[in-house]
Amino acid sequence: MGSPAGELAEKYEATAAAFVKEHRLPGAAAGVVHGEELVWSGGVGYADRATRRAAAPETLFRIASITKTFTATAVMQLRDEGRLGLDDPAVAHLPELHASRSPFGPVESLTIRRMLSHESGLQSEPPGADWSRLVYEGEVERNLGRASEIATTVPPNTQWKYSNLAYQLLGEIMTRAAGVPYAEYVRARILDPLQMEATSFDPLSDALAARTATGYAARFVSDELEIAPEESIVWAEGGLWSSVDDLARWISFQFSAQTDGLAPAILARTTLDEMHRARYLHDDAWTRAWGIGWYAVRRDDVIWVQHSGGLHGFITNVCFEPKEKVGAVALLNGIGNAPELAMQLATIARGAVMDAGPLIEVPPPMPEEWRALLGLYLVPNFGNVLRLEWRDGKLTFLDPSDPEWSLTLAPTETPDLFTVERGVRESGERVRFDRNSDGRVVSVFLAARTCVRLESVSDG
Repeated sequence: MGSPAGELAEKYEATAAAFVKEHRLPGAAAGVVHGEELVWSGGVGYADRATRRAAAPETLFRIASITKTFTATAVMQLRDEGRLGLDDPAVAHLPELHASRSPFGPVESLTIRRMLSHESGLQSEPPGADWSRLVYEGEVERNLGRASEIATTVPPNTQWKYSNLAYQLLGEIMTRAAGVPYAEYVRARILDPLQMEATSFDPLSDALAARTATGYAARFVSDELEIAPEESIVWAEGGLWSSVDDLARWISFQFSAQTDGLAPAILARTTLDEMHRARYLHDDAWTRAWGIGWYAVRRDDVIWVQHSGGLHGFITNVCFEPKEKVGAVALLNGIGNAPELAMQLATIARGAVMDAGPLIEVPPPMPEEWRALLGLYLVPNFGNVLRLEWRDGKLTFLDPSDPEWSLTLAPTETPDLFTVERGVRESGERVRFDRNSDGRVVSVFLAARTCVRLESVSDG
């Protein structure tokens, strides 16, 4: 059965065309994803005005800071492999940073975790950068040689402070931890396993270079757009080119599990969730929050996880909603609001999926050894009764008197011993079921209290 989001091609096309027309852009390529499927893709306008080459899903655009999501993924791989820790000070991996300025505490306060989430307070750009004059040092070794000009400019964890420099340094941390050059690592460990063959750093192959869009500067007083200047070379902070087709794979990967065959050995599902999860609020209106390598935007009570990119002549965005597994890509070779177009397209898709209703699947069977655990448990001194159910493939405690409360149990290697899954006060704590001499379950120690199992009363 095809996705209901795939039945709206005309609406997607009209939305993209209207956006390009309204904002007087040279061109755009866009796509809509549901689960593992690119359900629609298309191009509007021109990849190159001079030759009248049309924009298309296979056209390559500079995706700029969307590259940061790949860098963050690489860092998380190394974390999961035990080669670095998120709370490691950056200086432990880059000793050159001992010469940097840290007026708000020790230099060790600049940690990998804070850099990943733009909460480190590190200065935004490398020393001497001036984007208006295309002055930007993309070679990290040269910037580390000027470490005395690198500084933390606001106290860590006090505000959002976006930092290209932080991600440039993260690329070098990963290179040293992995013992492999940054671009080579990303190709081998992320792009190739996902078959993202059109995603690449400069210099591009001749075949890929022939597919690139021309970037155009912002309009001012005329529709006669000027070609944007060439960028300085950048890497971990924003150096990738990519296409709609490839970025659709990147979105689908965000929905994947390690066991589904889509992305073997890239990241565990729990690590993907960790990256998408909000760490702190960006604004007082609670409309934007930052995770690890990604940020989230709340619109009409829907949370869109996403990242944008912007370099001279290109504005791009990928966004997705994890629960319904819908997302969109918007790539512009001019200056415009790519996040707006992506969220417009993704909202249309999500509406179609929601209107179609949920997919009803046969639940997984419960392990037979857990059957004796199910039932009612009295919480002494409080008088409420908890119900342990087999629900959505997991053992879950529910409290009928508090519909908002539930505890999901994760098994351990020890029979009758579990831990509480994340998201609640009791997360990570032990749950131990106790039996009497005949093997009957009589109580459960739940985090910090013992609950008594209630037996059913028979008529006889």
